[in-house]
Order: sequence, then C-alpha cells, then structure tokens
Amino acid sequence: MQRGLAVLAVLGLVLAIIVVAILGRRVTQQFEGRRWTLPARVYAQPLELYAGQQLSSRRFAEELARLGYIAQTPADRPGTYRRRGDTVDVHVRAFAFPDERQPAQRLKVSFDEETVTTLAGDGGADVPVFRLDPLLIGSIFPIHGEDRIVVSPNQVPPLLPEALKAIEDRKFESHHGVNPLAILRAFFVNVRAGQVEQGGSTLTQQLVKSYFLDSRRTLRRKVEEAIMAFILESRFEKADIMNAYINEIYLGQDGRRAVHGFGLASQFYFGKPLSELNLQEVALMVAIVRGPSYYDPRRHAERALERRNLVLKVLAEQGVVTTAEAERATKTPLGITDNAGRAANYFPAFLDLVRRQLREDYPENELTEAGLTVFTTLDPLLQEKAETALSAELERQDESGSKRAKNLEGSLVVTTPQTGEIVAVVGGRRASFDGFNRALDMKRPIGSLAKPLVYLAALESGRYTPGSTVVDEPIELKLDNGELWTPGNYDLKVHGPVTLVRALTQSYNLATVNLGLEIGLGPVTRTYVELGLDDAPPKFPSVLLGAAQLNPVEVAQMYNTLANGGYRSPLRAVRAVVDADGKPLKAPELEVTQAASAEAIYTLDRLLIEVFERGTARPAKRSLPPGLVVAGKTGTSNDYRDSWFAGFSGGHLIVVWMGHDDNAPTGLTGTTGALQAWTRLMSTIGTSSFEPLLPEDVEDRWIDYYTGLETSPYCTRSAVSLPFAVGQRIPPSPTCPPGTTPSEGALMLMSGFETDSADTTEPPARP
Repeated sequence: MQRGLAVLAVLGLVLAIIVVAILGRRVTQQFEGRRWTLPARVYAQPLELYAGQQLSSRRFAEELARLGYIAQTPADRPGTYRRRGDTVDVHVRAFAFPDERQPAQRLKVSFDEETVTTLAGDGGADVPVFRLDPLLIGSIFPIHGEDRIVVSPNQVPPLLPEALKAIEDRKFESHHGVNPLAILRAFFVNVRAGQVEQGGSTLTQQLVKSYFLDSRRTLRRKVEEAIMAFILESRFEKADIMNAYINEIYLGQDGRRAVHGFGLASQFYFGKPLSELNLQEVALMVAIVRGPSYYDPRRHAERALERRNLVLKVLAEQGVVTTAEAERATKTPLGITDNAGRAANYFPAFLDLVRRQLREDYPENELTEAGLTVFTTLDPLLQEKAETALSAELERQDESGSKRAKNLEGSLVVTTPQTGEIVAVVGGRRASFDGFNRALDMKRPIGSLAKPLVYLAALESGRYTPGSTVVDEPIELKLDNGELWTPGNYDLKVHGPVTLVRALTQSYNLATVNLGLEIGLGPVTRTYVELGLDDAPPKFPSVLLGAAQLNPVEVAQMYNTLANGGYRSPLRAVRAVVDADGKPLKAPELEVTQAASAEAIYTLDRLLIEVFERGTARPAKRSLPPGLVVAGKTGTSNDYRDSWFAGFSGGHLIVVWMGHDDNAPTGLTGTTGALQAWTRLMSTIGTSSFEPLLPEDVEDRWIDYYTGLETSPYCTRSAVSLPFAVGQRIPPSPTCPPGTTPSEGALMLMSGFETDSADTTEPPARP
C-alpha cells in the first residue's frame, strides 16, 4: 500500500515537473519572442501649413483639438497649443513620416483673417512649409477584433506603472507572481462590501490570463495561471512584465473592436498619445482596469467618475501623488472624447476603400498582424465639409414638402485630378455609420453622365466640331427581344437640327442617341474603358443615355480622366506603407496613360464648362464664388430614380449621387438634387478655376450657340467661344459676321439685328 502510494507520488511529481516544464517552455518562448497581433494603423494625410494657405486661426485651433492637442498656457510640451487672436503657438509632436522622422518642436503660426501669413520655428526663423502629425483614422484589425497600439517604456508616463501598482498590486515589486495574502484580503473586503472592490490577482496573473490563457474560469485554469505567473516572474525582469501588462490588458470595446493596452485606450478615450495623459486621465484608465464594461465612462459616467475619484484618493494615501494634486484632479470632469472621436474622426466609407486597395498588394495577415503604418490620401478638413454638404442638402430635401424626396440617401466622392488621389468619400446619409458603402457597393444607372462619353467619341472620330449640326428628332429602334425603344426628351419637345454644344449642354436625349448611333456603339462603349473602367458596358442603344450601372467611385475614375486633360491614372487612397520598423514597403505605382487625344479632351472640357454657362448646371453659378470656372454634367436616370452630378474645378473633382436605396422615384433631376449638394461643397473648399491647356493645333473661335455659324461676340448674345482646329473653315453668320467691331456690334444690337436666341427661355432637356 505504502509502496503504491510512493509510486503514485513519484508519478505525480514527474507529471508535475513535465507540466511545469511544458508551461515554462511555452511562457519563455512566447514572452521572449512576444509579437502581439498588431493591426495596420491608418493615417489621413497631414495638414500642410504654408504662407498664403486659406485657413483661419479658429479653424486651425479646431484641427489641433481634433488631433488631441490641449489648449494651455504656456504651450510648453508636445501636444499643446495656445491661441491668441490671430496667432497660434503650438508645440508639435514628434512623428515618423515615410520620408523623414520629424522631431517635436515649437511653431508659431500667424493669420490674417482667413489666411496663413507666416510660420516661424524656434528662434523666430521662417519656415516655408510644415507638416503636422497626421490624424489617426482607424486600423485594420483581424476578424477576432483585437486592436492595440504597442508603446515602449519611454512612451509611458511614469505615473501609470506607479498607479497600477498602488491600485492593482501593491506587492508587485516583492512577490513572485502570486500573492496569497492579497487573495485573502480581497475576499474579506468584497464580502464585507457586498460587491467587488478589490481583486486578488497580481498584475502578473492578470497578464498571464490575458496573454496565455482563454477566458474559462476553472480550477485547472487558475492553477495554470498561478504556475505560469511564477515562471514569468522567475525568468523575466519586473520592468518587462509591467511593460507587457501595459500593452496587453483589455480596456474596452469599440463595436466589434476589442481595445487592448493603454496605448490604444488613451486614443480611444482621450484622443491623444499615452505619454500626454495627465493625473486625472491616468486615474480613469487605471479605474477602468477593474471592469471595462462596468466602468465604461461613456455608458456609465457616474460610476466611472466615482471609481476614478476612489483611485485618486488611494494614490494620495499611498503617497504616489500629493493630497492637493488628488483633490484638484477630483474636481475635473472625465474629459473623454465624444464616442472615441468616432463621429468626428471615423470615416468608414474611406477606410473600406483603403482596405480594398491594400488587399491588392498585401496578404490579410500582414494587414492585421504585422504592425504596418498606412499613410492615406484622406483630407480630414475636406472630408468634414463633404459630409456637411451632403447632409445639409438631404435635410433640405426632407423639408421641401416633396414626399418622394424625403429620407433620401446619398454618396459623395472627391478627388484631386492631377494626382488621382481620393481625398474624401461619403458612403451615406450617416457618414460615420459603418454599414452599406454606397460609394463602392451601389450600382445605379448614371443617366446623362454618360453623354460626354458619346460626344468624346464623336470628337475623336474627327467628323464633328462644337458647331457641327446633329439631329434632335424621334427615333424608334427594334431591340433584340423584339421590343421597340422610343426615347424622348425631358421637355417632351423635338428640337430639330441643333449644334453639338447645344445638344450636350441642354442634355438633349434624341440628339445624343442619333449622334451615338451615327458613330457606332463600339466607339462609345470603348470610351468607358479608355477613361478608366475595367470593363465596357454592353452594346445596347440605351447605354447612350446612361443605362450603364456604376458606383460613384467608378464615375469619379472616368471624370477624373476628363479633369486631368485626358490622362488616366487609377484613383488611389493610399500614399505609402511602412513596416513596424519604419521601413517603406512597396509604394503604389502611379500609372499615367493618355486616354484620348488632347484636342478631343480639350474640346469636350470646354463644352462641359458651357454646361454651367448655358446648360443644365447654370443655376449653380449663383452660389459659386465669383469668377470660379468649373465644368461638369448633370445626370438623371429613368423615372427620376437617380440624381447625379459630376463636376470639377482646377483642383478638385466632386461626384454626387442621391436617391432611394429601394430604387423608388425621387422626383429630382440632376439639377434639382445632386447639383445642389455639389455646389454646397464646391463653394466652400477654396479651389482654383479649371483652366485646360490649349493644344498647339487648336484655336478659339466665336460661333453662334444655336446655328454653329462663325460670329462676333459684339452683336449677338448667343456667341460662344469654343475650340476648333487651326485654320478650319466655319461658315460665317450673315446677320452677325466675324470681325464685327464693338462699335458696329453695338449699333446692330440697338437695331435688333442679332441672331435668334428665343430658345434660351425653353425648359432644359432632361439632365
């Protein structure tokens, strides 16, 4: 019997040694080579400051606040600023850009109302251009949702580890992983209080539970936890364990994203780096450790405040801070950002686009685990204006009294044509809602947005000029299925022979169909691909009037080529990617291809300018800044189901869609819907005029808008200056011939001898 017990004891000892050895090997290997799952961090483009920039001191201070900078006097540490009238002193944080590491430094920015006048660095030296640290707009985390920002010991405020020890583990420096006395003390305190006020686990045990074990609460797990905590303490320094704890511990939930570590929690709760937290903020973070859900400061503010103040009281009792410091901190509010800044700093539609583009070059595990840093093209200031413009127009439609225009949805995309960068994306009415992304996943008929492609194909053929006559007359086509296709004009009229410029600017359907059939469906559908689509639409006659179903980003791709002088480059949302060590990885290639001849593109762009001067976008001129030259096209699908507008200035292309998700009629044309939101945004972004470069073999000539005959601007109000091949013969107007002088023209106008312009009062064709 005794021998049997001895054998069992030996076997048990051997088994225990084996278990300890296995656990020890696991702990050592995983902890020594610890690599947390590090999601890719995604940043917006930085705000670049320079003299002459359109920016007010108030707006600059708002942008600093968005970045988590604190207003204080003096601005004596990184992450602080002071605004005095039209001068802002800011202590800029250090930041590692893809091309350089910028140190923390002081900067003085002076303003004159809405303009930056001077930038001065330390010592008053002039600074020509300066980049602020960019806004962190999100991360790409794995499917299980674990997210963190790993911080090194020198990025941790000294108060944090001291506060953790005082509140969570007073014997941290002396125990060996487990503190039996703390377990007993916590048991009696909690029984007496009737609730959990103290925990018995050491910081090391908490780390082991989070880092090595699952969430099951069994006796076996508790034994494993104690053994692994002891092993961890015996083989690693206390400082390493503390730093691992600071980076690992669970501190909250953000939707499906689990917030791990104090580095990310600092951004999640306060919108700033961990190193910049003050006493009351550190105290709240330590308070949350005990129960991230129970003490969630957004859902249970009073409970969190009470717990934070208790932490401050204990810190004072333990001598970590003075009583006076604790009392001052107790009187402060929680100070957390509104919903982690999600409403202001979360752009799900844009992040969705970034993820899709990154997945073309990087495997999923690199994006979610390798600690990449992604620098994107997002302009936060412009994104904010885009969201505001679309939201304001949708609300205006809600209040318009039209039942069909109530509760519309919308989408908006902004690019910079010369770079091909997407700088803003709005995926729906609720821009911060991470749901259906209409900018990418919604396919709707583009209506008359397709017409410029028909006219581009016509101009490319060499058989048409802006003054060429096209026939606006009824047509019946028998389709392959035996049905008759009988398109009509928006105004239900037939206009007969019209000039190319008039047909496009007034968006005449019949003229466009007759023109498209004349040049052929093949050249028209190929134009879609030449301008940037992956695939050409089917060769159905209805494609001439926009039956092709596209999303707003695809429309932006095509119109970006028109805005960039016919040079096509794939739209991009990513500027650069660097690895966890700061090494730049594969940069997105900037591909530029000439999509069409310079002459044809230039002519079409000039016609699209006339859409604002004489055509369906003319109402926008009243709201745009005086003198701003823009170009674009309205679009409306059948039965007023989709309202589109795509237009560009010298610096920006904006595409807007408005409609119902269930495809119900809206009662809106492109003019009365999408154009209104487009105008709201274009009028606020401080852009430049669109000034296309005149090709060498092209010259401007004055023709009559209605007849296409060459004329003089001095004797007719219907004269329009448009491009033609140098030396091309244009029949002269008999009533207002070219070369008429200003004085002669004045006499002719006074005598009533001007070409017929009565048609200017007729309703525009369907946009």
